[in-house]
Amino acid sequence: MERGMISVDRWSEGSQVYFLTHLHADHTVGLSPRWNKGPLFCSRISARLFHHKFPGFDTSLIRSLEIGQWHSLSLLSLSTNSQTTVQVMAIEANHCPGAVMFLFRGAFGVTLYTGDFRWEVTSEIAQLGKTMLLNALKNDKIDTLYIDNTYCNPSYSFPSREVAAQQVVNIIDSYPEHDIIIGIDTLGKEDLLLYISKMLKIKIWVWPERLQTMHLLGLHDNFTTKTTLTRVRAVPRYSFSVETLEALNTMRPTIGIMPSGLPWKLKKVGCKDKSCGLSSLNKETDNDLHMNMRNRYTNNIEKHHQYIYTVPYSDHSCFSEIVEFVKFLCPNNIKGIVSSSLSYVDPCYHLHNIYGTSSLCRKQVTKEERARVEGECKATLACDGSDDVKLKRKRIKQYRLCVHKTRVSLLRRFNRGAKITSEDCYDD
Repeated sequence: MERGMISVDRWSEGSQVYFLTHLHADHTVGLSPRWNKGPLFCSRISARLFHHKFPGFDTSLIRSLEIGQWHSLSLLSLSTNSQTTVQVMAIEANHCPGAVMFLFRGAFGVTLYTGDFRWEVTSEIAQLGKTMLLNALKNDKIDTLYIDNTYCNPSYSFPSREVAAQQVVNIIDSYPEHDIIIGIDTLGKEDLLLYISKMLKIKIWVWPERLQTMHLLGLHDNFTTKTTLTRVRAVPRYSFSVETLEALNTMRPTIGIMPSGLPWKLKKVGCKDKSCGLSSLNKETDNDLHMNMRNRYTNNIEKHHQYIYTVPYSDHSCFSEIVEFVKFLCPNNIKGIVSSSLSYVDPCYHLHNIYGTSSLCRKQVTKEERARVEGECKATLACDGSDDVKLKRKRIKQYRLCVHKTRVSLLRRFNRGAKITSEDCYDD
């Protein structure tokens, strides 16, 4: 897509129109009440929450889009200095309230920007999104897919949010005399809290600003700011820590629950035993996780800390769901949208065999390069004694396999996980 025309979740660049996928902090960096660069397109829910997030923002700049409907924009092509038409459709991203993907169509081809998304096979919203994409694309093929690569690594495998929500309920049931503290963000995890409220037939405490958000979302009956009405409290993620839980337990028995896809490690200061930290989630298949959920949190409750549990409840797609999504779309090119951390792994690294025919991410070894490598290998064999032939052949085989990427690079990339900044850690 031509620069200077459209920006998605980028607010400092000079563009003609701007698009917001959702209102999490890592996607609004650069937005402020004084921002006035141009029209801003988002979902109706995001538009409803906008003033609460940015008081004083010029709401005349906001354009809300209906989910699943094409909207046409007349923009200026800077390369041809002529008007061009771009069509855009918002599609439910199944991430947090108001989160959408954007499907663009124009002279540049077809582009899909997922923003943060969860592609659960069992989710009705994901199935609705799948139908919308099929109807919108018809016979077209996506030229470039900008995908949420937060967990684009085979080591990230976690269950559906429905299963994870039941885990949380099981933990709460296991501690009938305890207060319960759940760490959440300023937006997101509403479905989890509603599930807990309905299953346990209780209200859930939230802080006053969070209650305003709940009311804007139409949720009035399940939440309260009165601590005397409930033993379950949802607190800001930044206030959830080992030190906080230890302090609370000096007054009343309290258990903390962190719903997150991240391999959280909350280290206790001065603790020599590695088990006192929250270790990374074990690599398990979806079936293994599904079968072991009830045992983990009922009869054989496993603590990662004396007072804290982590539950793999994530609003981002795990690796298997990303694979399913890419197989479904089969785009020509693919790019990750999370790109600001040392733990980053290019989605092309793990997905290059399952999409399109593009060579953008699969750099082919040229005949000249292959001939040069094989020539060097033969020369090496000719110069060495016969006693080392087997060893040399083994090394040559490894060398050929690593023409494009060295073995060190492969190992380093494989061990990388989500490309998450400190701000991203408040959105999982």
